[in-house]
Amino acid sequence: MLLINNEEVEQLLDMKTCLEALEIGYQDLVKGDAVYRPRVDLWSPCERPDGYHRWGTMEGSSRTFGTFAIRMKSDIVCWPDGKTEEKYCIEPGTYCGLIFVFSIRDGRPLAILNDGILQHMRVGGCAGLGVKYLSRADSAVVGMIGSGGMARTYLMAFHEVRKIERVNVFSPTPKNRETFAHEMSERLQIPVEAVESAQIAVRDADIVATCTDSVETVLEEPDWIREGTHITCVRANEVGPRVVERCDLVIMLGRQTLPLCDEGMVKIHGNVGYIAGQPEEMARIHQTKVDNYSVKRTLLKDIQAGKTPGRTNPAQVTFFINAGTQGLQFASVAGRVYQLAKEKGIGRELPTEWFLQNIRD
Repeated sequence: MLLINNEEVEQLLDMKTCLEALEIGYQDLVKGDAVYRPRVDLWSPCERPDGYHRWGTMEGSSRTFGTFAIRMKSDIVCWPDGKTEEKYCIEPGTYCGLIFVFSIRDGRPLAILNDGILQHMRVGGCAGLGVKYLSRADSAVVGMIGSGGMARTYLMAFHEVRKIERVNVFSPTPKNRETFAHEMSERLQIPVEAVESAQIAVRDADIVATCTDSVETVLEEPDWIREGTHITCVRANEVGPRVVERCDLVIMLGRQTLPLCDEGMVKIHGNVGYIAGQPEEMARIHQTKVDNYSVKRTLLKDIQAGKTPGRTNPAQVTFFINAGTQGLQFASVAGRVYQLAKEKGIGRELPTEWFLQNIRD
């Protein structure tokens, strides 16, 4: 069994490899050879008077990779300004997210991975699949709102599936957007310009991406969106209802979460969860005002399977809600990372017998 850390994942996983693994996983899903359980969260009061502990899990399997994966994360979550979500484990700047990978062929545990790099890559890769299947083939200009880790992997994926010629990026902190522009221009060898407003970033774009930690909408004005634009997001609440109405085609990656079918279930930020605590404690949790998750929409896999047409003319405005099927993404991408780690002798071996026992449950 392998223990694979973020630095090793970064050695093994580039965006091309990530996209290939995701395509395989979703083709398995189309054929009925993959399955996933949507994300479910458990919320418990913590010692921080303005925060909560959130335990999140998602899982899935891919027949082609022969893997099952579960991703687990433990966060203290708070909303200090009421606009953005902050999270950490133990103290700000440290995080706990793990992926356990098992063989679906004989059940053995295969690997434990830190989720940081892989998490960013799989989200960006899925946004890239949305661009591949829904944007105009000649899309060349990207407008980005947000300049963090997700913005980086989103742009890497766009660059992999389309011939990107120019990027404009806006985020509220000038230093952050300028750092992003310099770094991604060097990395992708294309012009990336930091601009002074979201409107400037998106007004000439063929592809618009919102990549923020905001719990409020950041793209609200439909007049900013021109004909033929493809829009994607990290959080569906980033895109306001008038912009959604402007879209000719709204496609979702997958079912975001489970239906509310149990007395203890609640929906928070688009995800079903179970919550503990007293009413005054539960009131700490910030709820988004916009819910683009709950409406039943066409899924990307139906377009991949040819059951539903995607974009049918270049003037259409398309919106890809990059949410759902997370567990399958971890089974596919972590499954591929495990294969590459074995091939290249990367990672630390842990005795498999440490994780086995002779007592039947």
